[in-house]
Amino acid sequence: MEYTILKPSIEGAAVLLTISRPSALNALNTRFFEEMDHFITTIAADPGIRTLIITGEGKAFVAGADIAEMVDKSPEEARAFSAVGQKVFNRLGDLPFPVIAAINGFALGGGMELAMACDFRIASTNARFGQPEVNLGLIPGYAGTQRLPRLTNLADALYLLTTGEVIDAETALHMRLVQKITQPEELLNEAKRLAVLIASKGPLAVKLVKEVTRKGLEMSFHDAEKLEQNHFGDPFNNEGKEGMTAFLEKRKPVW
Repeated sequence: MEYTILKPSIEGAAVLLTISRPSALNALNTRFFEEMDHFITTIAADPGIRTLIITGEGKAFVAGADIAEMVDKSPEEARAFSAVGQKVFNRLGDLPFPVIAAINGFALGGGMELAMACDFRIASTNARFGQPEVNLGLIPGYAGTQRLPRLTNLADALYLLTTGEVIDAETALHMRLVQKITQPEELLNEAKRLAVLIASKGPLAVKLVKEVTRKGLEMSFHDAEKLEQNHFGDPFNNEGKEGMTAFLEKRKPVW
């Protein structure tokens, strides 16, 4: 597929993916979801990729879904548009390596939902967050009502979802919606630093940590505990053995 919205580039063991539709503040449309779905398929099985960084071009990360495309949809078409977005964002979360959202500006509506589908988020001081769908008489369609209370808490989630209020990066940090704030000029450098840090760890261990942690959230504590126990032994005959041996020999492991 020839990408017209997505701009991927290789940064060592990481892929930097820039959403580039600045004339529409990178609003999400059908073409975006087609490209993202194809892109995820392309990178999912690439053993050389250790992290994915997603950012936006211009003054927005993603300012929301494309209202011009949605305005004439029937209820059935709207439900189908929601299903497509949920499927793609779920696939993003299922990638076997960490996905970092580097939020450079507006992350509103579908843009905030995209950021929440990533594994963690860093934001520039210019970033702004919100779920303003109620301003249009709508509700989120890409699992915003479900991810937001899981990342923050019920009260903060309902505050944002019912008021449509836009918050700054400091407030998002306080709500635990983002994990770190940087100056705008340092955002991508920090995202790349984190990608390099992750790439220095045991690749199977990172994959398993992400898989067990995400799956465990959907289980009871007892079942999630068993899931961790079952996977704990997986690295012992390969990279875990190397990591422990390197520690005892006071050298860096060779993954």
